[in-house]
Amino acid sequence: MITSLSIKNYALIEKLSIDFSKGFSTITGETGAGKSIILGAIGLVLGKRADLTSLKNKEEKCIIEAHFDIVKYNLESFFESNDLDYENDTIIRREILPSGKSRAFINDSPVNLQELQELSLFLIDIHSQQQTQELSDENVQFKIIDAVANNKETISDYQLILKSFKADKTKLNTLKKRQADSQKEQDYNTFLLDELVAAQLKAGDQEILESEFEKLNNVEIIKESIDKALAVANEEQIGVSNNLKEIKVALQKIATFSSDYSSLLERITSLTIEFDDISQEMSRCSEKLVNDPEQLDLISQKLQVIFTLQKKHQVATVEGLIEIQTNLENSVLELGNIEEEILKLTTTIEKQGSKLDKLADTIHKNRFRFIPVLSEKLISILATLGMPNVRFQIDITQSESYYSNGKDVLQFLFSANKGTDFGILKKVASGGEMSRIMLAVKAILAKYSKLPTLIFDEIDTGVSGEIAIRMGEIMKEMSKEMQIFAITHLPQIAAKGDAHFKVSKSTIGDDTQSELKLLNDNDRIVEIAQMLSGTVVSDSALNHAKALLN
Repeated sequence: MITSLSIKNYALIEKLSIDFSKGFSTITGETGAGKSIILGAIGLVLGKRADLTSLKNKEEKCIIEAHFDIVKYNLESFFESNDLDYENDTIIRREILPSGKSRAFINDSPVNLQELQELSLFLIDIHSQQQTQELSDENVQFKIIDAVANNKETISDYQLILKSFKADKTKLNTLKKRQADSQKEQDYNTFLLDELVAAQLKAGDQEILESEFEKLNNVEIIKESIDKALAVANEEQIGVSNNLKEIKVALQKIATFSSDYSSLLERITSLTIEFDDISQEMSRCSEKLVNDPEQLDLISQKLQVIFTLQKKHQVATVEGLIEIQTNLENSVLELGNIEEEILKLTTTIEKQGSKLDKLADTIHKNRFRFIPVLSEKLISILATLGMPNVRFQIDITQSESYYSNGKDVLQFLFSANKGTDFGILKKVASGGEMSRIMLAVKAILAKYSKLPTLIFDEIDTGVSGEIAIRMGEIMKEMSKEMQIFAITHLPQIAAKGDAHFKVSKSTIGDDTQSELKLLNDNDRIVEIAQMLSGTVVSDSALNHAKALLN
């Protein structure tokens, strides 16, 4: 529960500090006195966004600080998960600087607005008139039913699986699109791949084949040239080989006379050995040379295949063709992988669907079981609020679609009087009836909610007299379960509070200020009397005020 609130330099408030107690507190004041400013300040503490218009003095910072007693609400895990110091008396502070920047602190540790908003969900619910209109929204109606049916954990589990289910469905659709796009190219890619595989390409093949082609295509010229070279080398009388041997013999005779001659002998000996080896190699080459037209034609065909593939794929080497072949193989393989992935993902989605169906069925059964309980409680409370003939027709049916909170479709219909047909709330319920229905809903939820504090902002719109008294009694009863604030214009409700605060506005010179004050017993009598009769307080108004308070 909120135990204190201090405000400095915010809107019409220069400085304010007020303590709150548990139970039921009422807040009254003239229209425009600043009740919305108090709510705005609390909203900032709860993580709403701020701007420079919030500052009363644009040259000073605005500070709003609220203390919360959270000892009973098991929030230690939140503080631990957000790396914050836990304190039973937790302090939340917002600062708005003249530069427009905003800072937030929980127990003096800086936090971002998201963390502040997450914590606020466990602290305060501010019920505005807009929320009363939201009662006609199907999601809000489901939340009411699910709170009574205790569906929170089941829906949480359902939503966790639903998130994965939707993500996997999106991924599956993407894969199927890729598969369809790939399938269009698959036949052509397979044809190209088959061509390359049939060519049996290897790195360096082109150079070897081109060399072999040149040999076979010029075999006669090559043989003639080698044979002529062999004849020159080995002719018995004047051949190079014979002449080299004669030179070697001549040098052997003088080699011992000088190192120069010895060196010449070594060199001619080496040259003779090398020349003999060349002659033998030429002989072997000559023996290997065969005129083979068939082999020449085979090599020519293979080279033509390579040239054709290079032109088709716009590359200049066999290595480039091999790279394209590898890419095509990967493309074909990828399509196979996509099919396998689609199969796996489809199986996963089917399993997730089964889990979702099971959880949705549990949610549906819980709702179905507790709808009569909710309807009965609403009818009972509304009967005390002057709606004795009210009826609700709440039907849920399961669909094939997965919604954020299950598979149910809800029809929440209402009839206020005997003999009238059921209709949609916002179409058939008046403003006063909507206010009473919302109060009945909040009264029921108070028993199921662990929320410490609930603030009603003029939930009494459209009611008066005896109904207002009963609304006040219901809020008083709710305050046994949680801390309740009611901002009201009705004296009947104001009189039911355990504590009564008044918001007032005053003008001092050129400055206008709002303040919030806790009323004592005498001030409270006067305030309620003024609410009954206006600024001129009559004795009957005072007596009526005392009667309401008693």
